[in-house]
Amino acid sequence: MTGSIDRMSLKRRLALFAPIGLLALSACATPFRADVQRFAALPDTTGQSFAVVAADPDLSGGLEFGQYARLVEQRMTELGYRISDDPAAAELIVSMDYDIDKGREKVVSDVDPFFSPIGYRPYYRRGFYGRHRYRYGFHDPFLFGGAGFAGYGGVRSFTVYTTDLDLKIDRAADGERLFEGKAEALSRSKNLTHLVPNLVEAMFTNFPGNSGERVRISVAPEKK
Repeated sequence: MTGSIDRMSLKRRLALFAPIGLLALSACATPFRADVQRFAALPDTTGQSFAVVAADPDLSGGLEFGQYARLVEQRMTELGYRISDDPAAAELIVSMDYDIDKGREKVVSDVDPFFSPIGYRPYYRRGFYGRHRYRYGFHDPFLFGGAGFAGYGGVRSFTVYTTDLDLKIDRAADGERLFEGKAEALSRSKNLTHLVPNLVEAMFTNFPGNSGERVRISVAPEKK
């Protein structure tokens, strides 16, 4: 009889801690999310040649910029364009720029997602400006720490960084603008070697997209 009670007690404990385990697993697999807006007047792809250049002269020729430029070149060639060895001879000039801000301090209070009747509830940040609905939608507990990090009901502060990628494509012959795109993401990381490639991936997802449309795009999480 005692053994049966112990087994029932163990099952109850496992059931209690199962949601926490699921949260931990979800945190490991949380995708990278970026907001992307694109304006396009690109003609059909017919194998036009292109060259990727830095919009900021300070980035031109840098090894880091070159690493990100190769990612753009790869995606462009997959679409049917041809890399030009000489930018002066390219039919299209692809101008790229990226940046990360100095970060903003955020103060948040944890929300219990299991208390909501539909499994989640809108997230509100608390700070000097009162109570506001977070501009990216519902609360992401893994970007902001969330349950399993500081517990429910706690108030914490941390730094959030905004990283953005700007991409422009001009026709070399007359300088006409054919494409403008901006991808932006919030993160608690300043690791550009992870952030910029993910923004490139988001930029070229369903490229060139519907002109003027702003979309949320998710890509694979950073490998640890």
